[in-house]
Amino acid sequence: MSGNTVRLHAVLTAMETLRHTPAGLPVIDFTVSHASQQTEAGREREVNFEMTAKAAGELAKRIAALPAGSALRLEGFLNRRHRLSRQMVLHVTRIENAN
Repeated sequence: MSGNTVRLHAVLTAMETLRHTPAGLPVIDFTVSHASQQTEAGREREVNFEMTAKAAGELAKRIAALPAGSALRLEGFLNRRHRLSRQMVLHVTRIENAN
């Protein structure tokens, strides 16, 4: 089964410290917020949420250098926070400034 792609315009609201895996891969966890109007069943609906995201490699370094409040276009996939978790995290595979 495939088809797990998320595209999101969001604002960087918080980030943890850049860390490295035992193999030396840079990783960062961060939080983004999103606000928009969406159409559902023919009606406009306000959408507001925050979500946790994660990036690895060069993307992690790029995110670590951004200031809070940066407007971003993110693309990635959803997965559990860790193997035994039920919490979802956006694993970012592409990022662009949305300014």
